[in-house]
Amino acid sequence: MSEFDPAMFASADTTELAKLVKSTPDAKIAEVMQSDLRGKVLDEVFNRMPGLFRPEKAGATNAVVHWNITGRPDGGTDTYEIVIDNGTCQLSPTAEGDPRLSLTLGPVEFLKIVSGNGNPMMMFMSGKLKAKGDLGLAAQVASLFDIPKR
Repeated sequence: MSEFDPAMFASADTTELAKLVKSTPDAKIAEVMQSDLRGKVLDEVFNRMPGLFRPEKAGATNAVVHWNITGRPDGGTDTYEIVIDNGTCQLSPTAEGDPRLSLTLGPVEFLKIVSGNGNPMMMFMSGKLKAKGDLGLAAQVASLFDIPKR
């Protein structure tokens, strides 16, 4: 592998991100997510979610989902809101809706899940992923998006 470039996390497409997360040690991913690239990486991933949405899997699902990514450099949490409604998925500019499901996890675990390199059920069982609200939706949420296969 060539020299590690943290900026690749912010610019990688879905397939490249999957390969990058798989080949990068957790400590390096954590380092990137503690840097000023964190916002760019998270924004890029969430901005792509509507395009990766699989309406045929959602059926009549209508839900507000809050993704709470912990471990910000200042100790805080970044919250992103996805709205699934009538076969569509939109990223809300603000996380103000009443969530049917709220998912809380660290940045390394988040990148592993969205890149297809992590098992959300195992993360939930081990406490690395916390779900509040509709647990049935929590079990289904990964299947609503076209996540790369490992």
